[in-house]
Amino acid sequence: MKHTLLTLLVAVLGALAAHWGWVACHQPAPVQDLESQLAWMQRDLQLSPEQTDQIRAIHQLSRPRLLALAKEVARLRREAAQFEEARQTAGRVDFVKLARFTAEQRALDEECLDSARQLIASTAEVMNPAQRDQYLALLGPAILGAAGQLN
Repeated sequence: MKHTLLTLLVAVLGALAAHWGWVACHQPAPVQDLESQLAWMQRDLQLSPEQTDQIRAIHQLSRPRLLALAKEVARLRREAAQFEEARQTAGRVDFVKLARFTAEQRALDEECLDSARQLIASTAEVMNPAQRDQYLALLGPAILGAAGQLN
């Protein structure tokens, strides 16, 4: 009986190790910066070097606006944390301040979504129809999901 349990345990551990090893080997490289994103797009969408250069230029032109939006999002997150801390400390809510904050957050969310949609549309214009379909199929659900969260 002990041999059977030991054999079963070794088999399960071996199977788990094989699974984790396979997952680690087949996991895509993280996409952290523009160049790694462009390399992924070029490889998966089979972009030409000219298309890649055009997309790089589009992203570089949009970078200042996206950084400004990211800075604003960070500011609102800090303000939300301060608001929550004050609410927990004082035990009451300033509903006027909450309404102003909520409206500002909703407007910023919409502005971020619009910027992302514009960037995606500009990028898709550079692609041929097959590339565009594949690109939009990958990003469409994310944009639709983000839009659904705003409503």
